[in-house]
Amino acid sequence: MSPEGSFNDLVHEPIRLRICGLLRAVDELDFAVLRDTIGISDAALSKHLKVLATAGFVSSKKIASATRTDARRMTWLQLTDEGRAVFDGHIRALRQIAAGSASSL
Repeated sequence: MSPEGSFNDLVHEPIRLRICGLLRAVDELDFAVLRDTIGISDAALSKHLKVLATAGFVSSKKIASATRTDARRMTWLQLTDEGRAVFDGHIRALRQIAAGSASSL
């Protein structure tokens, strides 16, 4: 892994940056927890997740909940290996920019 970062416009969008940051800290996260933590609607979160999934940065799986009596399933989200690498590189690039590094400008 390169010590230099790589700025990523797709990840940099504020909501997607928060999504990636929250998912980076865990193995996986429930859609509802992510939605409530960020404070956006289901539709808005789904839109951002679709962008990240299309890029190959986020994956999801639906699992039946043992605590529910209905047929609804929970959606679990996680950063892919590529998503983690891109997010980590983006954070390194932001740190370089904040430090005034000429190579990141």
